[in-house]
Amino acid sequence: MLRLQCKVQHYEWGRIGADSEVARLHALSSGEGFQDLPYAELWMGTHPSGPSSVILEGGGAGGDSNPVLLQQWLDMHPEDLGKKVQQRWDGELPFLFKVLSVAKALSIQAHPDKELAKHLHASYPQIYKDGNHKPEMALALTPFEALCGFVTSEELKQAVETVPELQSVLGADKVHDLIELGKNRVNGDEAKPVLKAAFTTLMTLPKDVVTDSVSALVSRLTQEKEVRQLTEKEELVLQLEKQYPADVGVLSIFFLNYVKLVPGEAVYLDANVPHAYLSGEIVECMAASDNVVRAGFTPKFRDTQTLCAMLTYKQGLPEVLVGNSCAPFTKRYTPPFDEFEVDHIVLPVGSTTEIESAGPSILLVFNGVGAVTQGDTKKVSGVSKGDTIFLPAGKKIELAAVLESEDDARLKQPPLQLYRAGVSSHAL
Repeated sequence: MLRLQCKVQHYEWGRIGADSEVARLHALSSGEGFQDLPYAELWMGTHPSGPSSVILEGGGAGGDSNPVLLQQWLDMHPEDLGKKVQQRWDGELPFLFKVLSVAKALSIQAHPDKELAKHLHASYPQIYKDGNHKPEMALALTPFEALCGFVTSEELKQAVETVPELQSVLGADKVHDLIELGKNRVNGDEAKPVLKAAFTTLMTLPKDVVTDSVSALVSRLTQEKEVRQLTEKEELVLQLEKQYPADVGVLSIFFLNYVKLVPGEAVYLDANVPHAYLSGEIVECMAASDNVVRAGFTPKFRDTQTLCAMLTYKQGLPEVLVGNSCAPFTKRYTPPFDEFEVDHIVLPVGSTTEIESAGPSILLVFNGVGAVTQGDTKKVSGVSKGDTIFLPAGKKIELAAVLESEDDARLKQPPLQLYRAGVSSHAL
């Protein structure tokens, strides 16, 4: 197994310093401590926008002057990917593993499919960094909130009937069409043209119209809150408008599902599905890509026409995964993508388990203290929170949860927790 040093991303929506799980994990692994900065994402993988380095024995991450990136290591040791992964994904690790600490809403966004990704990367390489698609899965570490996919026609009908600001900006014809869809409970392909036309109209409104409409909406809800209880979506309008004043994303809330996860629940998102993470902390896994098409809640470049054109306009709540037991102490989350699956391992103190994968894996020690026994020599290594490990294809380790000291026994030391990202078992 290889120990990794991983990169952090300081996006402005991240949690600040010690409030961020990303910062705490990175500080423990790097010994750098943390600053009064937003720590948004911890990247574990080979993507060039935030590549991990191999920590060589007896030195730092490949030596202070000449670090060895994980991708360089894999180029020199392709057998670590396993034959199937090496051939199918051209010698590259097909997934990117992350931890996210979200303090404020991320952009309303979607990720392109492979064909569109190749076109966008070729046309705008400074914006779209690679030619890969980016299906992804978010697994909640804390209570987590997000907007994911389009609501049903029935729910959208109720929204346009009760939100006069939406009626005003969409126009009588589109409001009528949306109400008719809801009355007749029409969802799916038959509803797509109407939904697409209405959403595109909304997202491409002139800036002054957006400003006036959001102002009117917030003013009305603020007054009505004095005399009635607002709905969850209405409360969300007030919350997000404070984060992103006069933003079209505030109006788009009514088109999108408002999803709340508890720790241990996960949602997955295919290409061309609109979403926006709102708050909380998650483990995230995805195909190895950094392509994002944005259209709201962001100071970054907005590619609204591309976003509206690319979406599938699939309606209904996303499937929530709770994990299936696949081994002692282990739950597996398996989205319908070949590039990745995620295991959550919770090992009580004094217990042991084996970890073996036909393909390459990255393991993040999230909590507790453990001992890893590996290889024919039965070499034993200690691991603790913040450690990140690359496990080559076909290798096996034995993991034990141990006491850090006798004092920890009295303090009821927490179990050893790890998250493992690997290529989907279905693809191996």
